[in-house]
Amino acid sequence: MAREEARLAQALEGQAERLSHCVHCGFCLPACPTYTRLGDEADSPRGRLHLMGAVLEGRLDPGADAFQEHLDRCLGCRACETVCPSGVEYGHLLERARQVAVAARPPSRLQQALLGAIGRRSVFLPWMWASRLFRASGLPAAAARHLPDRGLLGTVKLGSAMLAASAPSRSWRDRRPPPSPAHSEAESSRPAPRGRVAFLTGCVQDQLFHRVNQATRRVLEANGWEVVAVPDQGCCGALHAHGGRLDDARAMAWRNVRGFQDAGIDWIVANAAGCGAAMKEYGELLGEVDEGRGEEGEAFSHRVVDVTTLLAGEGRTPRVGAALPLRVAYDPPCHLLHAQRVSGPPERLLTSIPGIELVPLADADECCGGAGIYGITHRELGGEIGGDKAAAVEASGAEAVATGNPGCMMQIGAQLRLRGSPIPALHPIEILDESYRRAGFYPGSR
Repeated sequence: MAREEARLAQALEGQAERLSHCVHCGFCLPACPTYTRLGDEADSPRGRLHLMGAVLEGRLDPGADAFQEHLDRCLGCRACETVCPSGVEYGHLLERARQVAVAARPPSRLQQALLGAIGRRSVFLPWMWASRLFRASGLPAAAARHLPDRGLLGTVKLGSAMLAASAPSRSWRDRRPPPSPAHSEAESSRPAPRGRVAFLTGCVQDQLFHRVNQATRRVLEANGWEVVAVPDQGCCGALHAHGGRLDDARAMAWRNVRGFQDAGIDWIVANAAGCGAAMKEYGELLGEVDEGRGEEGEAFSHRVVDVTTLLAGEGRTPRVGAALPLRVAYDPPCHLLHAQRVSGPPERLLTSIPGIELVPLADADECCGGAGIYGITHRELGGEIGGDKAAAVEASGAEAVATGNPGCMMQIGAQLRLRGSPIPALHPIEILDESYRRAGFYPGSR
């Protein structure tokens, strides 16, 4: 135990230079969702960095309530990084500090149970099978409507609303007019080959949003990309890294690095923002304990690209499908906008679809309150932040909200359901896929 504590102390000491970059200017305060709700300096990025420094210098025990509670309340949205003039790598520091915090005091039983289940396929796959069966029964929607919003039942209510929000929605498709015959020329054309790609199927993404993975494959192939299957892959490790379980995250990262290593591909595509952000940091994550693995992780990370960037970034334009008249509000996932610094391609992808009206969303750059498992483990605060996001979606006049991350889709979709709103939360690729289906790009689709 003493050896483990020494290893963790050394890991935190290695962050001293990164911590010193903070100049306490306060630009991060208005960008932080927890600070703007709670008004407590300790619940701001600047305050949390101060707590990390106090632990590093030995002025504060990592098991102290102040260190534990304020780090635990952080969403990890990394909006502070976007506005920081000093380039503080807050997300990196947060994960290393949480590793120390978890070693000093175990997290809540709920967090341990959720991360433990996701990390073990023998538990996760039966759990997801039962969740899909429960979802198909229609009971989650009923539970979200009728259960009281307090105590354990409040958590079940929220979980049910999130599960119901993950279900496929046909309402936004069925009320659209039939495809226009004006796309006959586009339907018969075939795009030139662009290269070979593979994509991370993910854990929650593949189990609850398998339709998004299927749509991703179809859309990529319709745009000239050859999609290669990579069977030996698994969870990206993002949730475990965010929770301070970095050793578990490294094991997951190394499996993926090895799994994609000999696939003979040009790009590794991510259709989940959180997964993409995690995979782009494999080099440093692995290199902290093994230099050789770190180099392989870095080579892997350089090939990771979000699906919207591959289709609509760097001068590329997606193939144009059929008209799909729909008012859409786009909500950028935090780990796409703030962690990966991707802005522009998702909007360009959506506006490339004939008939789409992209409506502005107030405070679109603020977190939805989902933040992985945060929405469940911090139901009240996450619910307040998520409720504000749902209210903004309703006020926008949108018929659908698009966001490129499964956790965001479930959180925003759940909050909309809890407010009695019929607005669905969709992945941008789902919308493009429907346009392609209507255009007859897929065999038997018309």
